[in-house]
Amino acid sequence: MNVKYTETREEKIRKIAESQNGTVLASDLAKLQIPRAYLAIMQKNGEIERTSRGVYRLTDAIEDEFFSFQARHKACVYSHGTALFLHDLTDRTPLFFTVTVPAGYHSHLLNASGNKVFYIHRRLSALGVVSMPSPHGNPIMVTDLERTICDIVRSRNQLDPQYLGESLRRYVAKKEKDINRLYKYARSFRILRLVRNYIEVLL
Repeated sequence: MNVKYTETREEKIRKIAESQNGTVLASDLAKLQIPRAYLAIMQKNGEIERTSRGVYRLTDAIEDEFFSFQARHKACVYSHGTALFLHDLTDRTPLFFTVTVPAGYHSHLLNASGNKVFYIHRRLSALGVVSMPSPHGNPIMVTDLERTICDIVRSRNQLDPQYLGESLRRYVAKKEKDINRLYKYARSFRILRLVRNYIEVLL
């Protein structure tokens, strides 16, 4: 007689974690209708550990800080210096995250996190936002190449001029750049003439 094997809930949780490079979110369990009590059981057994509210990882896995941070602050999109690093537009490893949230968004935990927060009009908040793999391979939301360039040009007075210049040169050298998209975004942000002045010198 063949006995059909039924995967245990703990095994399902392990699979989720393995598919996300060792990280599992409490919200992942809700999608599979697995009670959160199983996270407590696995934590007690030493299989997983809680890294922050709603975020867990296998005890032998390295924490994906990019993925975990965004899981805690879902309104955040990685931008500016962090996006430059993720898109290989700079060699400078960020000392803290730079993120953008819609204007009017408030979070005490985010404000107290020690990271740099930019605010943008809600009408423009989704412009150029894409999903890309974190350094550990998990999906995170980041401003794309062209939106990132617009962001740093808009924030140029807060940046080291050499940092801005290096990033623009790297952008222009990238095969996947899209100058038409860049100018389209720049027009939306009302910085088209400024962006053209920067880019046309380098092309």
